[in-house]
Amino acid sequence: MQDLIKQIVDMDKKAREITDAAQLEKVNSEKEIHDTREKIRNDYLARARKRIALNEPKERAAAEAAWQAKQKKNVEIEKRLNALYNEKSDEWVRAIVSRVTGE
Repeated sequence: MQDLIKQIVDMDKKAREITDAAQLEKVNSEKEIHDTREKIRNDYLARARKRIALNEPKERAAAEAAWQAKQKKNVEIEKRLNALYNEKSDEWVRAIVSRVTGE
């Protein structure tokens, strides 16, 4: 009987040791996964920042060129509008006055 109780206690002790070892392995695995995830994330962010730094001058130059093109177009439109105003302003004023006064 004593032998049987000793065997049960020994088996329980061994089961607890196995459970504790498995729990420790689980904790270590979770830490390793977390560390690996952080390393991958940091590597990805570093590569992304490097790409941004490399592409920034090109993007800035493209944006500047687009802005210059828009500015040139705006100047051309302004010139056309001023020419049209100079050509038709008297006619427009007469038309507006006529409509307002009903004449």
